[in-house]
Amino acid sequence: MSIQLRSVTRENWLEALTLQVKEEQKEFVPTVAVSLAKVYIKPDGDGVEYLPFAIYHEDKMVGFMMHAFVEQTSDMYWVNGFLIDVSQQGKGYGKAALRQMIDYITGRFSQCREVRLTVHPHNASALQLYRRLGFVETGEQYDGELVMRFPVAT
Repeated sequence: MSIQLRSVTRENWLEALTLQVKEEQKEFVPTVAVSLAKVYIKPDGDGVEYLPFAIYHEDKMVGFMMHAFVEQTSDMYWVNGFLIDVSQQGKGYGKAALRQMIDYITGRFSQCREVRLTVHPHNASALQLYRRLGFVETGEQYDGELVMRFPVAT
């Protein structure tokens, strides 16, 4: 499948703002606008860097995800704000994009030993996807969401 992660820039940010999820998914994931605000606001502290990505299939933007990290750590590499547009769900784009993000993170940060994310406990489709890709629950919670980790082979 031809999926590309491209940085959200001044050329494509307005298009990214139009991405929407199903009505019943809105409680599970922040809007793209909220995710992009985190890049500037840094709600998790000044040491956290945020890299927003648009997900493309060929030349069509189909989704969004952000990578947040604390450099020089082994376990502070996060995927957040991950969504596939309502019109593009069910086509395998989410699975392909998440695999590509894991490859990006582990390729850029050799010290990374795990990639983390959070998921709302009632988001059954996301939980199923993450488990199929090898994410496991840590037993921790963050803001009422389950923390999951993808162990990176050493």
